[in-house]
Amino acid sequence: MRNDIDPLFQPYTLGTLQLPNRIVMPPMTRSRASQPGDEPNDLMARYYAQRASAGLIVSEGTWVSPLGKGYAWTPGIYTPAQVAGWRKVTQAVHDAGGRIFAQLWHVGRLSHTSLLDGRAPVSPSAIQAEGVNVFVAESDGQPGFVQASQPHALQIDDIHALVDDFRQAARNAMAAGFDGMELHAANGYLVNQFIDSNANNRTDEYGGSLENRLRFLAEVTQAMIEGTGDKGRVGIRLAPLTTLNGCADADPQTTYIAAAELLGKLGVAYIHIAEADWEDAPHMPATFKRKLREVYPGALIYAGKYTAERARSALNEGWADLVAFGRPFVANPDLPERLRINAPLNVHDRNTLFGGDARGLTDYPAMAVFMP
Repeated sequence: MRNDIDPLFQPYTLGTLQLPNRIVMPPMTRSRASQPGDEPNDLMARYYAQRASAGLIVSEGTWVSPLGKGYAWTPGIYTPAQVAGWRKVTQAVHDAGGRIFAQLWHVGRLSHTSLLDGRAPVSPSAIQAEGVNVFVAESDGQPGFVQASQPHALQIDDIHALVDDFRQAARNAMAAGFDGMELHAANGYLVNQFIDSNANNRTDEYGGSLENRLRFLAEVTQAMIEGTGDKGRVGIRLAPLTTLNGCADADPQTTYIAAAELLGKLGVAYIHIAEADWEDAPHMPATFKRKLREVYPGALIYAGKYTAERARSALNEGWADLVAFGRPFVANPDLPERLRINAPLNVHDRNTLFGGDARGLTDYPAMAVFMP
Protein backbone atom coordinates (compact mmCIF):
# COMPACT_ATOMS: atom_id res chain seq x y z
CA MET A 1 0.00 0.00 0.00
CA ARG A 2 1.45 3.37 -1.00
CA ASN A 3 2.10 5.85 1.81
CA ASP A 4 0.08 8.57 0.09
CA ILE A 5 -3.11 6.55 0.53
CA ASP A 6 -2.26 4.44 3.62
CA PRO A 7 -4.09 6.03 6.57
CA LEU A 8 -1.54 4.62 9.03
CA PHE A 9 1.17 6.73 7.43
CA GLN A 10 -0.59 10.05 7.09
CA PRO A 11 0.86 12.82 9.30
CA TYR A 12 -1.16 14.14 12.21
CA THR A 13 -1.02 17.32 14.28
CA LEU A 14 -1.37 16.59 17.99
CA GLY A 15 -1.36 19.81 19.96
CA THR A 16 1.90 21.46 18.93
CA LEU A 17 3.47 18.19 17.77
CA GLN A 18 3.68 17.04 14.18
CA LEU A 19 3.43 13.24 14.08
CA PRO A 20 4.78 11.53 10.95
CA ASN A 21 2.32 8.63 11.20
CA ARG A 22 -0.73 7.44 13.15
CA ILE A 23 1.07 4.60 14.98
CA VAL A 24 1.38 4.92 18.78
CA MET A 25 3.54 2.89 21.12
CA PRO A 26 1.33 2.71 24.23
CA PRO A 27 2.48 2.51 27.86
CA MET A 28 3.75 -0.95 28.86
CA THR A 29 5.24 -1.81 32.24
CA ARG A 30 8.67 -3.43 31.81
CA SER A 31 10.11 -3.11 35.36
CA ARG A 32 13.71 -2.32 34.46
CA ALA A 33 14.30 0.80 36.59
CA SER A 34 17.63 0.94 38.46
CA GLN A 35 17.70 0.07 42.14
CA PRO A 36 17.67 1.54 44.68
CA GLY A 37 15.71 4.60 43.72
CA ASP A 38 13.52 3.31 40.86
CA GLU A 39 15.45 5.46 38.40
CA PRO A 40 15.26 5.32 34.59
CA ASN A 41 18.57 4.26 33.09
CA ASP A 42 20.62 3.85 29.91
CA LEU A 43 19.00 0.50 29.11
CA MET A 44 15.56 2.08 29.14
CA ALA A 45 16.83 4.96 27.01
CA ARG A 46 18.07 2.48 24.42
CA TYR A 47 14.73 0.59 24.47
CA TYR A 48 12.65 3.69 23.78
CA ALA A 49 15.08 5.14 21.22
CA GLN A 50 14.92 1.89 19.25
CA ARG A 51 11.18 2.51 18.82
CA ALA A 52 11.37 6.20 17.92
CA SER A 53 9.82 5.64 14.48
CA ALA A 54 6.40 5.49 16.18
CA GLY A 55 4.32 8.58 15.56
CA LEU A 56 4.14 8.92 19.33
CA ILE A 57 5.60 6.95 22.25
CA VAL A 58 3.84 6.97 25.61
CA SER A 59 6.17 5.85 28.38
CA GLU A 60 5.50 3.05 30.82
CA GLY A 61 3.46 4.06 33.84
CA THR A 62 5.54 6.38 36.01
CA TRP A 63 4.47 6.88 39.60
CA VAL A 64 4.02 10.43 40.84
CA SER A 65 4.60 9.92 44.58
CA PRO A 66 5.86 7.15 46.90
CA LEU A 67 2.35 5.83 47.67
CA GLY A 68 1.65 5.70 43.93
CA LYS A 69 3.97 2.75 43.36
CA GLY A 70 2.34 -0.63 42.81
CA TYR A 71 4.85 -2.85 41.02
CA ALA A 72 8.50 -3.65 41.69
CA TRP A 73 11.25 -1.95 39.68
CA THR A 74 8.90 0.55 38.01
CA PRO A 75 10.22 4.10 37.52
CA GLY A 76 9.06 7.19 39.34
CA ILE A 77 9.16 10.85 38.43
CA TYR A 78 9.26 12.08 42.00
CA THR A 79 12.95 12.56 42.88
CA PRO A 80 15.65 14.63 41.17
CA ALA A 81 17.51 11.41 40.27
CA GLN A 82 14.40 9.99 38.61
CA VAL A 83 13.90 13.19 36.62
CA ALA A 84 17.55 13.06 35.55
CA GLY A 85 17.11 9.43 34.49
CA TRP A 86 14.09 10.31 32.38
CA ARG A 87 16.09 13.12 30.78
CA LYS A 88 18.42 10.44 29.37
CA VAL A 89 15.40 8.68 27.88
CA THR A 90 13.81 11.73 26.29
CA GLN A 91 17.14 12.88 24.87
CA ALA A 92 17.75 9.47 23.31
CA VAL A 93 14.28 9.43 21.75
CA HIS A 94 14.62 12.96 20.42
CA ASP A 95 18.09 12.22 19.04
CA ALA A 96 16.51 9.31 17.16
CA GLY A 97 13.83 11.61 15.72
CA GLY A 98 10.97 10.54 17.99
CA ARG A 99 8.35 12.09 20.25
CA ILE A 100 7.53 10.85 23.76
CA PHE A 101 4.88 11.55 26.41
CA ALA A 102 5.23 10.45 30.05
CA GLN A 103 2.38 8.41 31.48
CA LEU A 104 1.73 9.71 35.00
CA TRP A 105 0.51 6.97 37.29
CA HIS A 106 -0.84 6.37 40.77
CA VAL A 107 -1.99 2.80 41.39
CA GLY A 108 -4.18 3.53 44.41
CA ARG A 109 -5.31 0.28 46.04
CA LEU A 110 -3.36 -1.90 43.59
CA SER A 111 -0.24 -2.10 45.68
CA HIS A 112 1.28 -4.03 48.57
CA THR A 113 2.72 -2.91 51.87
CA SER A 114 6.12 -4.38 50.89
CA LEU A 115 6.33 -1.81 48.09
CA LEU A 116 5.30 1.09 50.33
CA ASP A 117 7.71 0.77 53.29
CA GLY A 118 5.03 -0.98 55.31
CA ARG A 119 2.29 1.57 54.67
CA ALA A 120 -1.15 0.61 53.42
CA PRO A 121 -2.23 1.58 49.91
CA VAL A 122 -4.74 4.39 49.48
CA SER A 123 -8.00 4.48 47.53
CA PRO A 124 -11.21 6.52 47.43
CA SER A 125 -12.83 3.78 49.53
CA ALA A 126 -11.53 1.05 51.84
CA ILE A 127 -12.48 -1.69 49.36
CA GLN A 128 -9.85 -4.33 48.70
CA ALA A 129 -9.25 -5.47 45.11
CA GLU A 130 -10.03 -9.12 45.87
CA GLY A 131 -8.19 -11.64 43.74
CA VAL A 132 -5.91 -9.01 42.19
CA ASN A 133 -2.18 -9.68 42.37
CA VAL A 134 0.63 -7.14 42.14
CA PHE A 135 4.25 -7.65 41.07
CA VAL A 136 6.78 -7.56 43.93
CA ALA A 137 10.40 -8.47 44.55
CA GLU A 138 10.66 -11.56 46.74
CA SER A 139 13.15 -11.71 49.63
CA ASP A 140 15.65 -13.43 47.33
CA GLY A 141 15.35 -10.62 44.80
CA GLN A 142 13.32 -12.68 42.34
CA PRO A 143 10.00 -11.46 40.93
CA GLY A 144 6.72 -12.72 42.34
CA PHE A 145 3.04 -11.85 42.61
CA VAL A 146 1.04 -11.26 45.80
CA GLN A 147 -2.52 -10.26 46.62
CA ALA A 148 -2.95 -6.46 46.73
CA SER A 149 -3.11 -5.19 50.30
CA GLN A 150 -6.17 -3.77 52.03
CA PRO A 151 -6.31 -0.01 51.33
CA HIS A 152 -7.48 2.79 53.55
CA ALA A 153 -9.84 5.51 52.35
CA LEU A 154 -8.42 8.90 51.43
CA GLN A 155 -9.46 11.91 53.47
CA ILE A 156 -10.33 15.16 51.71
CA ASP A 157 -6.96 16.73 52.60
CA ASP A 158 -5.22 13.63 51.21
CA ILE A 159 -7.10 14.01 47.92
CA HIS A 160 -6.07 17.64 47.60
CA ALA A 161 -2.45 16.64 48.29
CA LEU A 162 -2.66 14.00 45.54
CA VAL A 163 -3.85 16.61 43.06
CA ASP A 164 -0.78 18.64 43.98
CA ASP A 165 1.39 15.54 43.42
CA PHE A 166 0.13 15.27 39.85
CA ARG A 167 0.73 18.98 39.26
CA GLN A 168 4.33 18.62 40.44
CA ALA A 169 4.80 15.43 38.43
CA ALA A 170 3.70 17.32 35.32
CA ARG A 171 6.32 19.98 36.05
CA ASN A 172 8.90 17.25 36.58
CA ALA A 173 7.98 15.63 33.26
CA MET A 174 8.51 18.89 31.45
CA ALA A 175 11.86 19.36 33.23
CA ALA A 176 12.79 15.85 32.08
CA GLY A 177 12.24 16.84 28.46
CA PHE A 178 9.01 15.00 27.67
CA ASP A 179 6.89 16.38 24.83
CA GLY A 180 3.79 15.99 26.98
CA MET A 181 2.12 13.60 29.38
CA GLU A 182 -0.75 11.17 29.67
CA LEU A 183 -2.79 10.65 32.83
CA HIS A 184 -3.39 6.98 33.57
CA ALA A 185 -7.10 7.02 34.42
CA ALA A 186 -7.70 3.43 33.26
CA ASN A 187 -7.19 -0.24 34.14
CA GLY A 188 -8.37 -0.08 37.73
CA TYR A 189 -5.77 2.39 39.05
CA LEU A 190 -6.42 5.36 41.34
CA VAL A 191 -8.28 7.74 39.02
CA ASN A 192 -10.33 4.82 37.67
CA GLN A 193 -11.16 3.86 41.27
CA PHE A 194 -12.80 7.24 41.74
CA ILE A 195 -14.71 7.00 38.45
CA ASP A 196 -16.16 3.48 38.54
CA SER A 197 -19.17 2.96 40.77
CA ASN A 198 -18.15 -0.41 42.22
CA ALA A 199 -14.85 0.94 43.61
CA ASN A 200 -16.16 4.20 45.07
CA ASN A 201 -18.71 4.21 47.90
CA ARG A 202 -17.91 7.68 49.19
CA THR A 203 -20.75 9.96 50.28
CA ASP A 204 -18.90 13.29 50.03
CA GLU A 205 -18.14 15.47 46.99
CA TYR A 206 -15.92 12.74 45.48
CA GLY A 207 -18.53 9.97 45.46
CA GLY A 208 -22.14 9.08 44.81
CA SER A 209 -23.30 11.03 41.78
CA LEU A 210 -21.57 10.76 38.42
CA GLU A 211 -20.53 14.40 38.66
CA ASN A 212 -18.86 13.71 41.99
CA ARG A 213 -17.13 10.53 40.79
CA LEU A 214 -15.63 12.50 37.90
CA ARG A 215 -14.43 15.33 40.15
CA PHE A 216 -11.00 13.81 40.87
CA LEU A 217 -10.42 13.20 37.15
CA ALA A 218 -11.27 16.85 36.45
CA GLU A 219 -9.06 18.21 39.23
CA VAL A 220 -6.05 16.09 38.34
CA THR A 221 -6.40 16.91 34.64
CA GLN A 222 -6.55 20.63 35.41
CA ALA A 223 -3.52 20.30 37.67
CA MET A 224 -1.56 18.63 34.87
CA ILE A 225 -2.55 21.38 32.45
CA GLU A 226 -1.28 23.91 34.99
CA GLY A 227 1.92 21.90 35.47
CA THR A 228 2.70 21.88 31.75
CA GLY A 229 1.32 25.31 30.94
CA ASP A 230 -0.19 23.84 27.77
CA LYS A 231 -3.37 21.76 27.57
CA GLY A 232 -2.20 20.56 24.15
CA ARG A 233 0.51 18.57 25.91
CA VAL A 234 -1.92 16.57 28.08
CA GLY A 235 -3.74 13.35 27.22
CA ILE A 236 -5.90 11.00 29.27
CA ARG A 237 -6.13 7.20 29.14
CA LEU A 238 -9.56 5.70 29.87
CA ALA A 239 -10.81 2.11 29.88
CA PRO A 240 -14.61 2.16 29.68
CA LEU A 241 -15.21 -1.60 29.49
CA THR A 242 -12.10 -3.41 30.63
CA THR A 243 -13.25 -4.29 34.20
CA LEU A 244 -9.52 -4.77 34.81
CA ASN A 245 -8.07 -5.11 38.32
CA GLY A 246 -11.49 -5.29 39.91
CA CYS A 247 -12.96 -2.00 38.64
CA ALA A 248 -16.31 -1.90 36.91
CA ASP A 249 -19.04 0.65 36.44
CA ALA A 250 -22.79 0.09 36.57
CA ASP A 251 -23.41 2.18 33.44
CA PRO A 252 -20.09 2.58 31.58
CA GLN A 253 -21.46 4.20 28.44
CA THR A 254 -23.14 7.00 30.39
CA THR A 255 -20.12 7.40 32.68
CA TYR A 256 -17.46 7.53 30.00
CA ILE A 257 -19.39 9.67 27.55
CA ALA A 258 -19.73 12.16 30.40
CA ALA A 259 -16.00 11.84 31.09
CA ALA A 260 -15.23 12.51 27.42
CA GLU A 261 -17.47 15.59 27.42
CA LEU A 262 -15.69 16.85 30.54
CA LEU A 263 -12.25 16.32 29.02
CA GLY A 264 -13.35 18.05 25.84
CA LYS A 265 -14.34 21.12 27.84
CA LEU A 266 -10.95 21.08 29.57
CA GLY A 267 -9.35 21.00 26.12
CA VAL A 268 -6.90 18.12 26.49
CA ALA A 269 -5.09 16.96 23.35
CA TYR A 270 -6.34 13.39 23.30
CA ILE A 271 -8.22 10.55 24.95
CA HIS A 272 -6.53 7.17 24.74
CA ILE A 273 -9.10 4.37 24.93
CA ALA A 274 -7.87 1.02 26.23
CA GLU A 275 -10.20 -1.63 24.86
CA ALA A 276 -10.52 -4.97 26.64
CA ASP A 277 -8.26 -7.43 24.84
CA TRP A 278 -8.52 -10.75 26.66
CA GLU A 279 -10.55 -13.82 25.68
CA ASP A 280 -14.31 -13.33 26.18
CA ALA A 281 -13.71 -9.63 26.94
CA PRO A 282 -16.61 -7.16 26.75
CA HIS A 283 -16.98 -5.82 23.23
CA MET A 284 -16.90 -2.05 22.71
CA PRO A 285 -19.59 -1.44 20.10
CA ALA A 286 -19.09 0.94 17.20
CA THR A 287 -22.07 3.00 18.40
CA PHE A 288 -20.19 3.72 21.64
CA LYS A 289 -17.09 4.78 19.68
CA ARG A 290 -19.10 7.01 17.40
CA LYS A 291 -20.77 8.67 20.40
CA LEU A 292 -17.34 9.42 21.90
CA ARG A 293 -16.38 10.99 18.59
CA GLU A 294 -19.53 13.17 18.71
CA VAL A 295 -18.92 14.52 22.21
CA TYR A 296 -15.11 14.85 22.25
CA PRO A 297 -13.41 17.28 19.82
CA GLY A 298 -9.78 16.22 20.37
CA ALA A 299 -7.79 13.25 19.08
CA LEU A 300 -8.95 9.72 19.88
CA ILE A 301 -6.39 6.93 20.23
CA TYR A 302 -7.52 3.30 20.45
CA ALA A 303 -5.51 0.34 21.77
CA GLY A 304 -6.39 -3.34 22.09
CA LYS A 305 -5.17 -6.16 19.84
CA TYR A 306 -5.24 -4.04 16.71
CA THR A 307 -3.80 -5.45 13.53
CA ALA A 308 -2.68 -3.18 10.71
CA GLU A 309 -5.91 -3.84 8.81
CA ARG A 310 -8.15 -3.23 11.84
CA ALA A 311 -6.24 -0.02 12.49
CA ARG A 312 -6.68 1.16 8.90
CA SER A 313 -10.41 0.45 9.11
CA ALA A 314 -10.69 2.41 12.36
CA LEU A 315 -8.94 5.40 10.80
CA ASN A 316 -10.97 5.23 7.60
CA GLU A 317 -14.25 4.96 9.51
CA GLY A 318 -13.34 8.14 11.35
CA TRP A 319 -13.81 7.18 15.00
CA ALA A 320 -10.06 6.85 15.59
CA ASP A 321 -7.28 9.34 14.80
CA LEU A 322 -4.36 7.21 15.97
CA VAL A 323 -3.98 3.53 16.87
CA ALA A 324 -1.70 2.00 19.51
CA PHE A 325 0.04 -1.34 19.11
CA GLY A 326 1.26 -2.72 22.44
CA ARG A 327 2.69 -6.23 22.37
CA PRO A 328 3.90 -5.94 18.75
CA PHE A 329 6.15 -3.05 19.78
CA VAL A 330 7.79 -5.20 22.47
CA ALA A 331 9.41 -7.52 19.92
CA ASN A 332 9.54 -5.25 16.87
CA PRO A 333 11.52 -2.05 17.37
CA ASP A 334 10.90 -1.20 13.71
CA LEU A 335 7.18 -1.95 13.87
CA PRO A 336 6.01 0.98 11.68
CA GLU A 337 8.19 -0.16 8.78
CA ARG A 338 7.01 -3.75 9.19
CA LEU A 339 3.39 -2.57 9.11
CA ARG A 340 4.08 -0.40 6.08
CA ILE A 341 5.40 -3.30 3.97
CA ASN A 342 3.37 -6.08 5.66
CA ALA A 343 6.52 -7.84 6.87
CA PRO A 344 6.42 -10.72 9.39
CA LEU A 345 6.51 -9.76 13.07
CA ASN A 346 8.82 -11.10 15.75
CA VAL A 347 6.98 -12.80 18.64
CA HIS A 348 7.69 -11.53 22.15
CA ASP A 349 8.99 -13.74 24.95
CA ARG A 350 6.47 -13.61 27.80
CA ASN A 351 9.12 -14.67 30.32
CA THR A 352 11.07 -11.43 29.84
CA LEU A 353 8.22 -8.93 29.96
CA PHE A 354 8.72 -7.88 33.60
CA GLY A 355 12.13 -7.36 35.18
CA GLY A 356 15.53 -8.54 34.09
CA ASP A 357 18.13 -7.04 31.81
CA ALA A 358 18.54 -6.37 28.09
CA ARG A 359 17.24 -9.81 27.15
CA GLY A 360 13.70 -9.41 25.91
CA LEU A 361 13.98 -5.62 26.04
CA THR A 362 16.58 -4.28 23.60
CA ASP A 363 17.80 -7.44 21.84
CA TYR A 364 14.88 -7.98 19.45
CA PRO A 365 16.21 -7.60 15.90
CA ALA A 366 15.06 -5.10 13.34
CA MET A 367 14.69 -6.30 9.78
CA ALA A 368 18.09 -6.92 8.22
CA VAL A 369 17.09 -5.43 4.89
CA PHE A 370 14.09 -3.24 4.16
CA MET A 371 12.01 -4.34 1.21
CA PRO A 372 11.26 -1.75 -1.48
